[in-house]
Amino acid sequence: MNILAIDTSNQAMGVAVLKDGRPLGEFMTNIKKNHSERLMPAIVHLMHEVNMTPVDLDRIVVAKGPGSYTGVRIGLTTAKSMAWSLDIPVTGVSSLEVLAWQGRFYDSYICPFFDARRGLVYTGLYRWQEGILVPVADERNIVMDDWLHKLANMQQEVLFVSPDMQLHQERILEQMGSRAVIPHGTCNVANPSHLALAGQQKSPDDTHMLAPNYLRLAEAEAKWLKKQKEDK
Repeated sequence: MNILAIDTSNQAMGVAVLKDGRPLGEFMTNIKKNHSERLMPAIVHLMHEVNMTPVDLDRIVVAKGPGSYTGVRIGLTTAKSMAWSLDIPVTGVSSLEVLAWQGRFYDSYICPFFDARRGLVYTGLYRWQEGILVPVADERNIVMDDWLHKLANMQQEVLFVSPDMQLHQERILEQMGSRAVIPHGTCNVANPSHLALAGQQKSPDDTHMLAPNYLRLAEAEAKWLKKQKEDK
């Protein structure tokens, strides 16, 4: 099975091509640049490098959020459009789940998170069991201090992974102490090949029904709904 994976859900943009579970190539950047202008050129370049054309693809896997509202939409729109035009399946995978794959050789709890501003984070809790990444707690948008309090009460060691680690590392260590395991460098950035592997294990989604996983409404939408409620 030939899989193209696409992740534009956060600052890092990644694409990867897998053939029967074997990575043929990947392209990833972690810089503040417009994904909408760079995604398709990256896909074209990578496909050319691995000597593959779009008609050779059997499935497309895309990170569906949470993360940047715009970034999530760019990835989903591209993936769904390609899947529809090529008449192949598309599979959406949580961006937090993809990040949790960075702890695939860790035998305790894994907490991936993305900063959501104003003291909030997008987060969840996972653990590897017999080679399968299992969600232990539902993904959520929560105040980081509240989330850390819950984790500290578990009295268990937790691996934290996040591209936004510097923003929250001090608070993590304050509340979790020695039970917090904090990696450095590339461990905190999602890998597009992991996205492909995660999607390979899941059933395809309905191309037209696949929707973003924002975990919360965009601020403009929330204000609009609040106004509609007040007007009534």
